[in-house]
Amino acid sequence: MTSLTCLHPTHPLFLYSGPLLCEQPPLTIPSRFYNLPSSPNSVLSSANRPRPLLAPPRAAAKFGSSPARDELASPGDLEFEAPLKIVEYPDPKLRAKNKRIATFDDNLKKLVHEMFDIMYKTDGIGLSAPQVGINVQLMVFNPVGERGEGEEIVLVNPRVSKYSKKLSFFYEGCLSFPGIYADVKRPESVKIDARDINGTRFSVNLSGLPARVFQHEFDHLQGILFFDRMTEEVLDSIREQLQ
Repeated sequence: MTSLTCLHPTHPLFLYSGPLLCEQPPLTIPSRFYNLPSSPNSVLSSANRPRPLLAPPRAAAKFGSSPARDELASPGDLEFEAPLKIVEYPDPKLRAKNKRIATFDDNLKKLVHEMFDIMYKTDGIGLSAPQVGINVQLMVFNPVGERGEGEEIVLVNPRVSKYSKKLSFFYEGCLSFPGIYADVKRPESVKIDARDINGTRFSVNLSGLPARVFQHEFDHLQGILFFDRMTEEVLDSIREQLQ
């Protein structure tokens, strides 16, 4: 079991020279958990200028619920052309089902590289595959959000095995919702199971900002958007921007 409770500058793959991002024990995650050393970045999203909620939002899954077993992705599902572009709401790809990845090859590694690249270029700290129009269960993120700094994390077919009972609000944005930011309430920590870029299974605990980024991107893989998690009061404050 590995624990990602904070980003610590003593980690061998950690290039960030600034202060700790949280007051937690040092990070000890095997290098296979991170992306290829030669590749750049990943990110969370921001916020968008959508039209009215044209399609009814998918009911947000309750924290702790487990998604049903998903269809496997074919090689064609992972085809893409570089450079990638961010899909913005209300594009239906943001609500579509995302398939599990079963092939861990060079094409997947190239896709991860491209996702990090567009994430950094758009000032993100996390990005999910459906946000670049590819409906598979893949996410990348780097809580520092700078190319060459922090930890680049790749998660394939992630699942949550445990959410903390303690919840907190955080001011979130989304790259698929440029310019829109609002408070979203989420568990403060999660325990997840996933595969790495080579297909190896692992489990990890996330807390603080990494847990927040993961949950935001994990929601994208379930077709859930960040405004689905907002209270009515918060949603009212951004409704005009959404419309």
